[in-house]
Amino acid sequence: MAEPIKRLPKLPVERALKVIAGRWKPVILYYIFSGPKRLSELKRMMPEITQKVLIQQLREMEEHGLVNREIFAEVPARVEYTATDLGLELEPVLLALCKWGQRHAEAQDDMAAIADCIVRPRKETIAA
Repeated sequence: MAEPIKRLPKLPVERALKVIAGRWKPVILYYIFSGPKRLSELKRMMPEITQKVLIQQLREMEEHGLVNREIFAEVPARVEYTATDLGLELEPVLLALCKWGQRHAEAQDDMAAIADCIVRPRKETIAA
């Protein structure tokens, strides 16, 4: 059985950083923002991560309410990961970090090694 959530810091900024801390959590969220992803899709998008670490990071984010895991009753079973509403609130934060990373690379004359920031299209809400 998984360990319960470790006691999180009381200072909100420290709590936020603790919840998304690590090399992979922001990257995983970044890819999940564009829509549901299966484990194999995420693994292809991040070939440097081991499957064990990917699963561990997804479980931690699920425990913190950032990611939802949906299991479909199919054979073989299909599992998809999506960002929760709480997780989606981090999208502008991570996009700002991405843009800052680009500016940093430019300031360091290292733009050749930098990718573009992905901005997912906003869904239009239709009034009923």
